[in-house]
Amino acid sequence: MAYTTIDDPSAYFQTAIWTGNGSSPRTITHAGNSNMQPDLVWHTSRSDSGRTRYLHDSSRGFGSEKEIGSNNDDEEDSNNHVTENHGYIASASTDSFVLGAGNTNDNYTNKSSSTYVAWNWKANGGTTTSNGASGDIKASVTQRENTAKFAICTYTGTGINSGQSHRVNHGLGVAPHLMFFKNRATDGTDWVVYHHKNTAAPETDFLILNTNAATADNVDKFADTAPNTSYATIGGDDNISSGSMVLYSWAEVQGYSKFGTYDGNGDASGPFIYLGFEPAYLIIKRTSSTGEWVALTGKLSKVGDGEESNVIEKGIYLHDQETTETADFSTDFLSNGFKCQQAEGDINYNSEEVLYAAWAVHPFVTSDGVPTTAR
Repeated sequence: MAYTTIDDPSAYFQTAIWTGNGSSPRTITHAGNSNMQPDLVWHTSRSDSGRTRYLHDSSRGFGSEKEIGSNNDDEEDSNNHVTENHGYIASASTDSFVLGAGNTNDNYTNKSSSTYVAWNWKANGGTTTSNGASGDIKASVTQRENTAKFAICTYTGTGINSGQSHRVNHGLGVAPHLMFFKNRATDGTDWVVYHHKNTAAPETDFLILNTNAATADNVDKFADTAPNTSYATIGGDDNISSGSMVLYSWAEVQGYSKFGTYDGNGDASGPFIYLGFEPAYLIIKRTSSTGEWVALTGKLSKVGDGEESNVIEKGIYLHDQETTETADFSTDFLSNGFKCQQAEGDINYNSEEVLYAAWAVHPFVTSDGVPTTAR
């Protein structure tokens, strides 16, 4: 049987890094596949504390009033970047995105000499499909990238009582392995995370992206029902009456993306996790007790100077805007997976379960059966 994978992951996911120069507008061009128009841009400062980890997407529209922070429970654009001049993602095109206005001293995207990172996924170029009468929630609109299994869904909540459930068409075409839900119209609403390996019964348990809390159980998140190829079943917390919701969904693709768990051993020679690819971007979260959401990026070296290195030391807390890029992680990014090189810490506590989500820079074996060059 032929080995099927994505030979060029940069056609669907790319990391961008840049140093601010204070200009506006400014175009950030991707270094990989030139046909990768980003439909989801998740970006933050690496060097400045107090900076929100913002998400923009082409379904909701790019612009100054469309930011949602992964490290808080705020509504969409509750910080009003037009008046506060923090900067934003103004637009996206075939191989780039454009940074909008921001003042010199308080710019979240292009402050002079500050350093930044953005993680970018391709969906369908902003072209959406209405799901009409599909599902219990009728007002759902989706776009997806079928090869790389990524979808963006926006929907309006209908409101249900505690313990009840409704279905929303996620638009992915396969059962999602990872989902992020957010009410974008109401302050004080958390990011709810579904991960298909989060405990033995992931449909009953959930995580919160904007806190470091451990896994918890609540029927009002997923109504104790796993997603299928068409629908995500949601409880009252993800279906607030008239709430404007966004749902990001991913499914595994051999050699390109993987969503799993491992057990830490508390040793400097930590566990090796086979992915089937060299990671470009890795999210790690300790789930059995309180633990940080850690983002590790393959483009950032051990010393954080932008040169590539196998061992990644510096990571970013996705839920905490008060910290800058932190040198608390030793993780070896290998051609077929990653290995923890840190005793204890958030990535390797002894006997603690750790959840991960990973996307590739290179598959370990290409679709013609050729192994990648060792790195």
